[in-house]
Amino acid sequence: MTFDILTLFPAMFEGPLTESILKRAVASGLIEIGIHNIRDYAAGRHQVTDDYPYGGGAGMVMKVEPLAASVEAVKKQRPAAQVILTTPRGESFNQEMARELAQQEGLILICGRYEGVDERVRELLVDREISLGDFVLTGGELAAMVVVDAVARLLPGVLGSEDSAACDSFSDGLLEYPHYTRPPEFAGLQVPEVLLSGNHGEIARWRRRQSLRRTFLTRPELLAGAQLTEEDRKYLRQLAEEQ
Repeated sequence: MTFDILTLFPAMFEGPLTESILKRAVASGLIEIGIHNIRDYAAGRHQVTDDYPYGGGAGMVMKVEPLAASVEAVKKQRPAAQVILTTPRGESFNQEMARELAQQEGLILICGRYEGVDERVRELLVDREISLGDFVLTGGELAAMVVVDAVARLLPGVLGSEDSAACDSFSDGLLEYPHYTRPPEFAGLQVPEVLLSGNHGEIARWRRRQSLRRTFLTRPELLAGAQLTEEDRKYLRQLAEEQ
């Protein structure tokens, strides 16, 4: 899968996308990441990429011409890639969306800056707008990094274990259960006995209930869309009675 990022600040991606799992995925040919400087597509000696907004107001607006030129240049190489704009007004990014995007051949991510982009960028070039949440960043670069990381780890072969992504928080609508490793005791806290028992059925049951409990206590709104069995619902009723 290919990820092409259009940005005014290419150096921001040195490190986050060139270390650890993503580094290995690129080296193995599982993914390809291209970083494109929008200024390279701006006309004139000064390569201006922003201008004052029509109608007045604070801040600057990213110009449509360099963004259109940069998208068109990448599209020539990736005609099937979906174009995404990172913006606070977009759809909230979540695990379900990450799974949807992982089915694409490629993504072209436009990193917004300043007061935003010329509206004609959205109308002419963008397939989807994505937001990390109800807050504002100084630019879309961090959001683009998050999208690449979240999507890439869902691709076959990227993670060390094929089961890793399947057990993540939000994979089935619930938060993930607690994890423990050696030593079995630290600062007076013991690893739950069931995890040392070797009884895989009981371990699975304990983990499921821990996921339900954690979700019920911290993110109860997720339960409405979770995949629940009748046993899950019975346990949730018990939790509600305890509360």
